[in-house]
Amino acid sequence: MDQALAEARAAAARGEVPVGAVIVSPSGEVLASAGNRTRELNDPTAHAEVLALRAACAALGSERLPDHDLYVTLEPCPMCAAAISFARIRRLYYGASDPKSGGVAQGARVYAHPQCHHVPEVYDGLAAPESEALLKDFFAARREV
Repeated sequence: MDQALAEARAAAARGEVPVGAVIVSPSGEVLASAGNRTRELNDPTAHAEVLALRAACAALGSERLPDHDLYVTLEPCPMCAAAISFARIRRLYYGASDPKSGGVAQGARVYAHPQCHHVPEVYDGLAAPESEALLKDFFAARREV
């Protein structure tokens, strides 16, 4: 989760919402990491999770990542939750809850739907205080401008 937090800090430094994601292989090796780049790439799908999934799948030459784990600093939105399911991620660990836009424990609750073909094991609250502080500080600074 430390690397996901580093990616989130780097995203904030670029003016992006500070969210970071890291995909870890079954052997514990970091396969891919990313931070949000929606503004930089002018791409509404360039969330940290999606970018990390793309990089990991490209590295493995596969559209699926069974037995891989994803660490992300913020509860995935519905789009990212669905992508995580499609990639067949084994375990999802996330930090801060997202009452406004979350798609796992909040809002859409993607994994609770019968249409969801794969449900990862979900562990929330990992490094939540640090993740929440990054987000609060980022948005507080935007309101001051």
